Amino acid sequence: MKDNIRTFKKELFSNKAAMFSLILLFILITAVLLAPLSPYDPYKLDAGQKLLGISGEHWFGTDEYGRDYFTRALYGGRVSLLVGFLSMLMTVAIGTVIGVFSGYAGGRLDTFLMSFTDIFLALPSMLLMVILNAFLQPGLKTLVVVLSLFSWASVARITRAETMSLKERDFIVASRNLGASNIRIIFVHIIPNILGPIIVAATLSVANAILMESSLSFLGLGVQIPLASWGSMLQGAQAYILNYPYLAVFPGLMILITVLSFNLLGDVLRNVLEPKIVK
Repeated sequence: MKDNIRTFKKELFSNKAAMFSLILLFILITAVLLAPLSPYDPYKLDAGQKLLGISGEHWFGTDEYGRDYFTRALYGGRVSLLVGFLSMLMTVAIGTVIGVFSGYAGGRLDTFLMSFTDIFLALPSMLLMVILNAFLQPGLKTLVVVLSLFSWASVARITRAETMSLKERDFIVASRNLGASNIRIIFVHIIPNILGPIIVAATLSVANAILMESSLSFLGLGVQIPLASWGSMLQGAQAYILNYPYLAVFPGLMILITVLSFNLLGDVLRNVLEPKIVK
């Protein structure tokens, strides 16, 4: 673990883009968590203040309902990041369980589970997300479940491959010969030893979930009013894009910074935790 931390620091400091992304991500998450300190109510309508430009009083201006846009962006970030992290947890949990049990069991169970996984990999996920969100009751829970449902398959593939490589190692064979149960071997010996690829997959999963949530909210099938997310803010900005472009620029930049930062950090983690792929 200490070697991995040292390697991570070395990779991070040698990659200026990743270092800059980490700083931006830290600032962004801190600002989002401190959103309640804003003097403005993100849901209070004020027709007399609508569509004001950028100023010292309103850093991002105001929207079509007179709400402070900077405060809305912070609260929208809370929703987008919450969806991203919850979806990542469900995605990693489902994918890890299916992948590890498939790789460890082998045989017909492996064939069945991987065929099931291949079906989900082959499905047009975005189209099915739109359909499911249209039929199910809109909300955060629905959004998290739908995003997780179509994202676990890639994690399952990764964990299966790592498990198949690991289960023939001497310490696993020794544990089996000493009478350890399969469940104990899986949860005590295998999963802790494949945490590297799982962490990398989790980092990239957060970025993907935020991007997908923004896409669904932009289409009106994600977060519902009065809640805001970066995607729903982009949807509301469509009607004013020519005269008030800042309404689309600020949430778009938030999405870009967050997704790009998580992807760059995922690349650094991949180099640290999966050194065999480094050229």
